[in-house]
Amino acid sequence: MLFGKKSGIKNRNRERYDRVRRLMWIKCESCGKLVYYKDYKDNHYICPMCGRAFIMTPKQRFDLLFDDMTWEKIALPTVTDDPLHFTDRMPYAERLVKARKDTGCNDAITTADGTIGGIPSTVCVLNGDFMMGSMGRAAGDGIIASIDHAIEQRRPFIMVACSGGARMQENILSLMQMARTTVAVNRLHENSIPYIVLLTDPTYGGVTASFAMLGDIHIAEQGARIGFAGRRVIEQNIREKLPSNFQTADYLYEHGMVDMVVPRAELHDKIAKILAVLTQQSRTPKEINVATPAAANKPARGMGETAAYDKVLLARNENRPHFLDYINGIVEDWTYLAGDRSFAEDAAMGSGIGFWHGIPAVIIGQEQGRDIETRQKHRFGMANPDGYRKAQRMMRLAEKFNLPIISLFDTAGAFAGREGEERGQSQAVASSIATGLSVKTPYVAVNVGQGGSGGAIAIGTGDRVLMMENAIYSVIAPESCASILWKDNKFKADAAQAMKLTARDMADMKVIDQIIPEPAGGAHTDWQTTMEYLSSAVAAQIKELQQQKPEKLPKARADKFLKMTRDIESVTE
Repeated sequence: MLFGKKSGIKNRNRERYDRVRRLMWIKCESCGKLVYYKDYKDNHYICPMCGRAFIMTPKQRFDLLFDDMTWEKIALPTVTDDPLHFTDRMPYAERLVKARKDTGCNDAITTADGTIGGIPSTVCVLNGDFMMGSMGRAAGDGIIASIDHAIEQRRPFIMVACSGGARMQENILSLMQMARTTVAVNRLHENSIPYIVLLTDPTYGGVTASFAMLGDIHIAEQGARIGFAGRRVIEQNIREKLPSNFQTADYLYEHGMVDMVVPRAELHDKIAKILAVLTQQSRTPKEINVATPAAANKPARGMGETAAYDKVLLARNENRPHFLDYINGIVEDWTYLAGDRSFAEDAAMGSGIGFWHGIPAVIIGQEQGRDIETRQKHRFGMANPDGYRKAQRMMRLAEKFNLPIISLFDTAGAFAGREGEERGQSQAVASSIATGLSVKTPYVAVNVGQGGSGGAIAIGTGDRVLMMENAIYSVIAPESCASILWKDNKFKADAAQAMKLTARDMADMKVIDQIIPEPAGGAHTDWQTTMEYLSSAVAAQIKELQQQKPEKLPKARADKFLKMTRDIESVTE
């Protein structure tokens, strides 16, 4: 027996022993096991037995997030207590006194300044130990003052949310904090200040329905439970058993609400990488060092019918580099950003931020997958509406921080299926085209493989449109064209020739601005050279566009597309 009478400790020393024991051991509320406190602390206050991540105090959060555990707390405004003279089982005034004594904090908000990855930043913590992190007048004023401070100092603002929702003891005064804090967040966006929200366990109610779901980047801490109404309330209302993973961090990721799920120990480095791009820190261009897969040099089948159809086969070659291959080979400090904030994370549309040839940028593009499993996951690069809405979100993110947009499109088209139609595929593609034409930031689009129909042009309306030498661009696949017009798809090669779908054809018709050369035999034969050509070509275009005023780019972009297809004479071989 570990503790108790049989331990040999005399009764007169028991009180002292129990006090020491409480400092050395804790009982995990999740798995019920005793954990040595030092192990618990060294594991960032995560139970080493079951992995449950427990609420951290503001000091612990600051130590975790700021460089070298160095930070300075900022003063926040105070408000009068108990404006409604509220009493339930205990007067609200007494609850406040107890919460202050237990936590050492005046209310649920504590804010500090420090650096993250060397970048001066402000971190605001909603303390879950102070009356369940509920939001009342003091918390609302604290958040607003913290945001105003970040705007004044031009510091990125990181909000650490942990809350049960609005504070019932303040009723309507608490509800109004949802609107008040949203006003402050709008000011952050207007001033182009990076706003990162860290959602921790638990985050619910009016907090998620206001400032905590309005960030530029949403990070869910691994193991967090996040939602509007609690699980028990929902089950009681709908009389239905919910999935076991309902409202977990991973569940929100799958449903497009958060950009990433990050273990607690990795939060500092992840946020530092994000801030480096959003604040446009300088980088030297990454040295490209990639190997061409051994299978890439296998001869392609079916070549030789027509020159145009040979390009079709090269564009579709299974060993050709795809979006994520280019990201891994070219981009430094890549951070994948997920979700459309409405319904789902669509893996067919890749998106994120990183340094392209040393240039901080937002990068989007279709990923086709490499094997059976990944092709199913990425749906062969054919995005649902969620993917195109995610692309629009990325375009607006780029515009806010004046980051160039790089689009690598490679798709047979938008996904044609029931789910896509139900969720508005046409509207999503149309909105992507419109957003791409209107954003006030440099935009370079590159056709790296198959430029298929609306699914391609949805992310292809750049200031500069480039095309790999062996890529194709068409309104429909040549096989489908042959089936419809020739009534037999065996005429696919003839259809390809007639459609004028090659990069050379596009340049002659002034649909594209530049052809990027490929190694002899195609991009799939030499990944290193292909990526070097692509990286430098895109970087050169971005540097040229960055010399122009951002507000003038949309008109020039619109004029470019308005002129396109006018006075096109017949293109001959």
